[in-house]
Amino acid sequence: MILISIIIFIILSGIGMGVPILNIFFGFWVGWYSTRRAKILYNEQKKRFSKIFIYSLFCAGITLIMMLAIWGSTIPMLFDPTADLANFGHPMILYDPRISFMGWLVLMIIISPILQLMASIFSAFITLMTARSETLKK
Repeated sequence: MILISIIIFIILSGIGMGVPILNIFFGFWVGWYSTRRAKILYNEQKKRFSKIFIYSLFCAGITLIMMLAIWGSTIPMLFDPTADLANFGHPMILYDPRISFMGWLVLMIIISPILQLMASIFSAFITLMTARSETLKK
């Protein structure tokens, strides 16, 4: 399962051309699947929660490693005064090319894995709540 997850993250990062938007959306599926799997494998609720969180952290960690591999090589450009950051190809969110590039790197390397972790945990929470409401109806 771990190898399949890594392959899926590599494919999704490739489809997104280095922008992990599909990895973040895949986090919703990760939360749903890990909750269903933990519900089947573990009877104790505390053990379920820890396994769901560990799997969500693992997937966010894989995204972090992939973003470091993709975007980490561009970090030295921040310290190069001759680097043409205005024509690098990232969106000019802010008016200064250097600040926009720093914001882009922070978004890709740090914020994207955090968003994926939040998507996984949110999806797991919703799955747990719907499963709990189904058991209350019976």
